[in-house]
Amino acid sequence: MLNKHLHIVCLDVPCPSDYGCAIDMMSRIRAFRKKGIKIHLHYFEDSNKCRTRELNELCETFEVYERKAPSECLSINTPFCVSSRCNETLINNINKDNYPVLLEGLHTTGIINAISKNNRKICIRMHNVGPIYYKELARQTSNPAKKTYFLAESLLSQKYLPTLPRHHMIACVSEGDKKYFESLEFQNVHYVPAFPAWQTVDSKTGVGNLCLFHGNLSVPENEKAALWLLCNVFNKIRIPFVIAGKNPSKSIQKAADLCQHTCLVSNPCDKEMDDLIEKAHINILPCFSKNITGASLKLLHALYKGRHCVTTPAMVEGTGLEAACHIGTSANAIAAIISQLYYRPFEEEEIELREKLLYDTYNNDVNVEKFISYLW
Repeated sequence: MLNKHLHIVCLDVPCPSDYGCAIDMMSRIRAFRKKGIKIHLHYFEDSNKCRTRELNELCETFEVYERKAPSECLSINTPFCVSSRCNETLINNINKDNYPVLLEGLHTTGIINAISKNNRKICIRMHNVGPIYYKELARQTSNPAKKTYFLAESLLSQKYLPTLPRHHMIACVSEGDKKYFESLEFQNVHYVPAFPAWQTVDSKTGVGNLCLFHGNLSVPENEKAALWLLCNVFNKIRIPFVIAGKNPSKSIQKAADLCQHTCLVSNPCDKEMDDLIEKAHINILPCFSKNITGASLKLLHALYKGRHCVTTPAMVEGTGLEAACHIGTSANAIAAIISQLYYRPFEEEEIELREKLLYDTYNNDVNVEKFISYLW
């Protein structure tokens, strides 16, 4: 891979990797670097969480850009997540050479026509299907302003997607997403699984001491799941329950305070989250999406690091990981499963099953070659 250079444009700073998309992006950066690819990273800083030490070690160069304010880029044709990242400086930086480009997410595709020339190889990593993803967020939030925004993004994404060039590679995280883009007559669509930060199953056998729900708690789906568990499951069973994740809402904080056997851990660092998942006897990850898109990195995190995993059918649909999980279809069923599992040791046989199910599909060294074979 001598002297192979790659531009990677990330929708957000990929490090720290404190939510699923960031984990996928950062693990892919590490995988490219392991193969000797020289990375020129570009990302949009959407918060104050920038940490560049590891990025300095992994990348030849990196550039940081600011998103535009709504007043600067509102459009009737383009979703705000895209138009706010159309940046002339970014375009100029990428056009200084003809290196291949990896665009992370629909969010970063607004520049594609400006950088697509001289037969340049461009790949779009689709983390989900935008119209479906935003429609689900709208369905699961009760906040009127957020609901309006998510519905607008869903409609604009549906309008915008068919305008993308048809010949560039689209790398989808699920077979279902792949079928969606093929139905839009894109010519070069591939299934490339999520890149987890974990490559070996390190689950501990025996018995843990708590039940855990974790996720980005600022996302409506995760907020709904946490509240559902508090109000419908752990009001029935008196077992220690921890909710951990990013930016919990006041609703979650209030509900957790009312439940005496529940603890809320706000904004844990990577090590704290790993410790919680490893110490838990049961990781509980319900999902209420009606239309599934994208991949759940928190499910992979629980399977690589945790003991028993309890979930609902939507979480494992299309993953091939059903056998590694205990699946309930209602609050009563979930409560009954938790009560049964809480005193059942986690066995070596279950680790072997996870290894069999995970290792072939989620091998980052193998999956990064799918990008490399197209880009060079």
